[in-house]
Amino acid sequence: MRFASRENAVLCQPEVGIGTPPGAGAIQHLTRLLGRGRALEAVLTSADFDAELAERYGWINRAVPDAELDEFVADLAARMGNFPRDALVAAKSAINAISLATPADVRADAALFQQLVRSETTQQRTAELFKQGFQTRGRTELDLGDALGDLKPVD
Repeated sequence: MRFASRENAVLCQPEVGIGTPPGAGAIQHLTRLLGRGRALEAVLTSADFDAELAERYGWINRAVPDAELDEFVADLAARMGNFPRDALVAAKSAINAISLATPADVRADAALFQQLVRSETTQQRTAELFKQGFQTRGRTELDLGDALGDLKPVD
């Protein structure tokens, strides 16, 4: 389950903008969550998605007001905590079997990611992002989708 602050959450799949596909099963997971068209939009644009759009697309279960988020999650956990553990485990296992990527798919994604992450283009784009403040608190990190869109076009 995925819940996010309506006012503060921003989701992004930045990998394509940097030069790689998402790895470790992310493409399969997003496609199952969002559907093909919306997964293509999220993955191929590397754009930022606010919580309301992410909720509408199915990326998160709910966008909850920030002031209510902790209580909402605690109440949900407490409710489930009152149910029989065996039933919870069995239900989650059955849902996972239908909805999660296979280990082979995850390995294939990881191999492709590893291949492309070493490319000259990916290395150059990553270096440029670090020059702009990537992985430090600031505009680049907080508006990563915009920062990716502002990188120099690839030939």
